[in-house]
Amino acid sequence: MHTTRCSSQDFFAWRRVQLAQGGRAVDFDWLLMMRGDLSWASLQKLRILPESSVQLAAPLDELEALWHRHVIEHVPLQHLVGRCPWRDVELQVSPAALIPRQETELLIDLALDCLKLSESDAPPETGVWADLGTGSGAIAVALARSLPRWEGHAVDLSAEALDLARVNLRSFAPSPCWMLHSGSWWEPLRHVWGRLNLVLSNPPYIPRDQLAGLEPVVRDHEPHLALSGGDDGLDCCRAIIGKASRALAPGGWLLLEHHHDQSNAVLVLLRDAGLDAVQSQSDLQGVMRFAMARRPLRG
Repeated sequence: MHTTRCSSQDFFAWRRVQLAQGGRAVDFDWLLMMRGDLSWASLQKLRILPESSVQLAAPLDELEALWHRHVIEHVPLQHLVGRCPWRDVELQVSPAALIPRQETELLIDLALDCLKLSESDAPPETGVWADLGTGSGAIAVALARSLPRWEGHAVDLSAEALDLARVNLRSFAPSPCWMLHSGSWWEPLRHVWGRLNLVLSNPPYIPRDQLAGLEPVVRDHEPHLALSGGDDGLDCCRAIIGKASRALAPGGWLLLEHHHDQSNAVLVLLRDAGLDAVQSQSDLQGVMRFAMARRPLRG
């Protein structure tokens, strides 16, 4: 592996030149961490010990070229390095699926908390989960790792996304208890309708007329199939919620991520579908980002 060593002074001078092209310092430092193997702690050490030197796990011209593509062509850094840290793993990513977002990590914690509420102190050892619209497989990987003895099902309409999810599941959740399905939402899972104890989804939810206004890094490089939620952004939520009372097991939970201004509308859809324990939860910035409900135990 080719490495680069330079003094702290030379390094920070080079860093200033790169940031003068544009872009955010936090993103450039992320690139240095992921491609140059320079941790945040090591970067801080360079600041307080200017006489020290730095060793990067990549040539400077390679890092410069990647940063240039990000700033000028708006290519996501995650695509440029091919990886994205998510919870306790580094997932493979590509233009085939949305880049996993940090706020979606909270959806896993909320789901596990729902199971603990159902079982008093801990999730049951066995059950059936599903990830509808799995994309990169991020949610499926987290569920498979958190619930290793559960039967799992990951669904996506995109064959390319399923290929990516398969790579990540095989890398980080090698248990034979999960399966991948091609199709739309609940349809490929009819054979397990009525047995699904936990279903998560981060569906497309951007209103169609807002797609053109997205940041170029998203609009031009992430799949619109995974972004557009129809005229009001709720088409996919309606499709998922509409069949939840038949597909979930009695007492089974459904958790959804949605747009920042859709909380009230999604809660109404959940109630109208006959689900109970309907509630909303905020993301790490206090924005109402998640909705959850369960199929009644009776009725």
